[in-house]
Amino acid sequence: MDFDKVYAPVYKGTKDFDQHQVRMTNATGFGASADDYAERGIDLNEELVRNKPATFFLRVTGNAMTGAGINDGDIVIVDRSLKVQSGKIVIAVLDGEMLIRRYEKTFNRMRLLPETEKLAPIDIDPGCETFGIWGVVTYVIHGV
Repeated sequence: MDFDKVYAPVYKGTKDFDQHQVRMTNATGFGASADDYAERGIDLNEELVRNKPATFFLRVTGNAMTGAGINDGDIVIVDRSLKVQSGKIVIAVLDGEMLIRRYEKTFNRMRLLPETEKLAPIDIDPGCETFGIWGVVTYVIHGV
């Protein structure tokens, strides 16, 4: 008697493909129909950070920028490589203290404007040696 014919499975399948040629395998044997539309998760570094070596995350303390939607405890993403422009929210260093304010420059006049009525604008002398712009705020992350 020929044992190969007796014990051979009815369906022999195909051996034309190896595992490297199959695009997707699943333990159940079938891929989910939604797999064709699946997307990668959101990477916040990829979405919010343009220049990794020059980007920093800072936690805000104080209520100087509540009118701009930046509250006490929020995290701001600051890019130090961006060029400072009038109207942008910046992190400024004045007399060794870091401040978050809106930068305004007109001709020979520079000012740091708070977004609250409780604080006054700060006029900056163009020759001031203790003033510098540390970086430009690009995004704000609010806590719940």
